[in-house]
Amino acid sequence: MNVRITKEQKIKIGEPDDVYKIMQQILLRENKIRRNQEHFWIVGLNNAHKILFIELLCLGASNRVNIDPPDVFRMAIYKLASKAILVHNHPSGEVVPSEADKGFTDHMLKAGKFLRIEVLDHLIITDHTYASMGELGIMEELRNNGNYEMIKGEKDELMEFKLRIEGERGAKEKAIAIAKNSLKEKMDVKLIAKITGLTVKQVERLKGK
Repeated sequence: MNVRITKEQKIKIGEPDDVYKIMQQILLRENKIRRNQEHFWIVGLNNAHKILFIELLCLGASNRVNIDPPDVFRMAIYKLASKAILVHNHPSGEVVPSEADKGFTDHMLKAGKFLRIEVLDHLIITDHTYASMGELGIMEELRNNGNYEMIKGEKDELMEFKLRIEGERGAKEKAIAIAKNSLKEKMDVKLIAKITGLTVKQVERLKGK
């Protein structure tokens, strides 16, 4: 689920505290019941470390180890993110990374390396505080531990997935270009949507662009 962020929140990230301030705002937007559920997000960045998107990948489930790399990196590939930061909350208030947190981060770090999406950090947050695996030195340990080196089958699967997502993005970009040209020709919005496969709302948003 894509998380709505304001223009002011699409900032350049310099340190973990920059990420935490935004993620704290997002968490506090939730009601108390939802805040007591575990959330897992990915923050996508460009080469300049500016936020491109924030996506909620999982809600209410603590068994993050069952989330596969394609689920984590889908939006990053689609949005051309070159870097990513993982974030999840601990409703208990405890921010010490568990062994499961470290193992999951290790797997995503290695998968991201193959996809050329650098996983910079993994933050564990609460309403009032956070812990950064980068600041704790855990990310550096994981980069050098030799674990989760992917075998050929997993690499092939990930590459096939990446190419498919890139193909979908290319097809959508082509549809948008056709829609823009059709709008200039004063073609009916509903007809444009039917021809391109875009929704009427998507076509409407392209007016004046």
